[in-house]
Amino acid sequence: MESLRKIESWPVPHAAAAVVRGADGAVLGAHGPQEHLFPLASVTKLLTSYAVLVAVEEGVFELDDPAGPEGSTVRHLLAHTSGLAFDEHRVMAEPGNRRLYSNAGFDVLARTLEQAAGIEFGRYAAEAVFQPLGMHATLINTAHRTPAGAGGLSTVADLTRFAAELQSPKLLDPSTLRAATREVAFPGTGGVLPGFGHRRPNDWGLGFEIRDGKAPHWTGTTNSPATFGHFGQSGTFLWVDPEAGVACVALTDLGFGPWAAEVWPVLSDAVLAEVRG
Repeated sequence: MESLRKIESWPVPHAAAAVVRGADGAVLGAHGPQEHLFPLASVTKLLTSYAVLVAVEEGVFELDDPAGPEGSTVRHLLAHTSGLAFDEHRVMAEPGNRRLYSNAGFDVLARTLEQAAGIEFGRYAAEAVFQPLGMHATLINTAHRTPAGAGGLSTVADLTRFAAELQSPKLLDPSTLRAATREVAFPGTGGVLPGFGHRRPNDWGLGFEIRDGKAPHWTGTTNSPATFGHFGQSGTFLWVDPEAGVACVALTDLGFGPWAAEVWPVLSDAVLAEVRG
């Protein structure tokens, strides 16, 4: 795809790679080193959320089981409404009242799963998600301060496999994935979308950000409101637009900043224009 050549002009120090995958399973385009290992930062949350959802289906725990601060549940933690602060285990609000984006909440999710399953979180994620999908280069670095929220490492090739799962799930019942990616958890909740300011509502599913009508946004202006995914502070993103029938992954070695807020939407719009012909 000619649109993916736009990553060549991005101001990254060493590497940028991208891929576009169609809902029919075809890789529509790829550019850059597909097997290069990149730190994912918060794109890790998509992988963690998927492992948690698999655990729910396996009966390890339930979405409405208590987890985190008093009154909080697994569902609250996935939806960033537990009330925990961004990077501290400090309660800032009552559960369900505010969308407080929280790495700490995902740390609690990982520990909750470990305690319920009796297995270290990184190993559980590997056995439940990465290995079945053939994501052999992917791992969640348990030495990282917040491994479940930001400690993942992966390649574009592996995330292409994960995007395929998000478009046509094999590890989850389709109804579970739809609830996590298409249904707003705690509707009407406002909060900060990192890097883009306060949004009301700040729609989120279960671990997946839902684009809805947010503007400006890190996806394209022509992405549908149903688009879901995540971006990371290490200069990474993954989105799936179910209405357009495509997914896009881009990984870089330059941290998120004004450059990304400028060029990511341009790339996304170009990809969608090319796909739509």
